Amino acid sequence: MSEFLLRPMQVADLPGVLAVQAQCYGNMLLESEAALASRLALSPATCWVAQAGNEPAAGAPLAAYLITHAWPRSTLPTLDGVLPAAVPAAAAAVAGLTWFVHDMAVAPTGRGGGLAQRLYRAAQATALQAGLHHSRLIAVQAAGAWWQRLGYRPLDAAQTAPFAAKLAGYGAGAVIMECALAAAPA
Repeated sequence: MSEFLLRPMQVADLPGVLAVQAQCYGNMLLESEAALASRLALSPATCWVAQAGNEPAAGAPLAAYLITHAWPRSTLPTLDGVLPAAVPAAAAAVAGLTWFVHDMAVAPTGRGGGLAQRLYRAAQATALQAGLHHSRLIAVQAAGAWWQRLGYRPLDAAQTAPFAAKLAGYGAGAVIMECALAAAPA
């Protein structure tokens, strides 16, 4: 099995992120560099990459990435939308913040070695340190079962209804899931 270095994402990684994204998603779920850059700018500490090799190297191929950020529980970010530079304060004050797991993708070269879970745990630790104790995501491409292994549960129909318009933008079968955050077992 190849070795991979996990590290916080940098702006220079975005071309590699787009390359991994293109290997993992159909055209409907591809996001622009501007949309991904806005998420990275919002929360650089909770966006991570897995790079081939065990030494940081500029331009080294990426095997996986995870993009997450704090977001108001009362709304969902739009797929491929450019987010504001700061979390909308009014919405956050009403419903509080959630750790929104926006996107995780593992290229074929990185599959089977636990990279997704390693990336998730690294970002989760940072989210917990930031005081976030709730997480939400939108599972696409039938990934719900994988997220359930990490403790996520689908919202019921009544809870999902207020988000129906934005959820539709994530494609057929997209499911809003959430969980309480707790430190990973040692």
